[in-house]
Amino acid sequence: MTIGLDDVVAAETALSHVDGEAGRLIIGGHDLEELAGRVAFEDVVAMLWSGLAPEVSADPRARLGEARARAYGHLAPLAERLAGLTPVEGMRLLLASLADAQEDHPALAVGAAGVAAAMAVRGAQGLAPVEPDASAGHAADILRMMRNGPAATDEVRGLDTYLVTVIDHGLNASTFTARVVASTQAGILSSVVAGLCALKGPLHGGAPGPVLDMLDAIGSLENGTLGSMPRWLGASASWASVTASTGCAIRGRMCSRPPSEG
Repeated sequence: MTIGLDDVVAAETALSHVDGEAGRLIIGGHDLEELAGRVAFEDVVAMLWSGLAPEVSADPRARLGEARARAYGHLAPLAERLAGLTPVEGMRLLLASLADAQEDHPALAVGAAGVAAAMAVRGAQGLAPVEPDASAGHAADILRMMRNGPAATDEVRGLDTYLVTVIDHGLNASTFTARVVASTQAGILSSVVAGLCALKGPLHGGAPGPVLDMLDAIGSLENGTLGSMPRWLGASASWASVTASTGCAIRGRMCSRPPSEG
């Protein structure tokens, strides 16, 4: 039985494909498992930009480093406004301050998102922002800006891998929102802010928070509380049956995260 827009072609893209029934996430023609943990985030960015933004796909690490430094110059004066905001709300404030007329939009959008994330996390803790290191890798610099110090190699690798897993997810709620705004020619940066606003919701990007709460509620084998799982599942079944955001129909059984993010 066809439901809603099932089998209706809404868009064509070479960026990614979510095959929920098969449990596959394909990025730029590659299965996610071929890229995550094996190819650096900057190189996957360059792959997706190739043919779309060729002027910035060459030497992506240097371009993103320059973009982070440029974004910091714009965003740092707003650091005092971050008090009392959650990190996502802080990111929204910071990214919304960037003009769509800025040059080098693709690199700036990615670089600014990293700077804004680090600034927003520190701002929520009442800490001053940390200036980026344009020579560092994107994941390493985000962690350094968050902590005001270098991160361990395995931590950098972990974040770099995660950034690859979430680099593009077809027509989920946030990417679809960004596409809609971009289709109005509002500008790349405005589209990023719109996508972030969709990502903020607890049924989309906010999902990891409730997942952590779920794991705490279930318990663990080590502390002898794993037996609470059947009780937890029974109490949560009715909630789980109705909480799905736009995009879950596309993901199917993969909703709401691909296997690499499990």
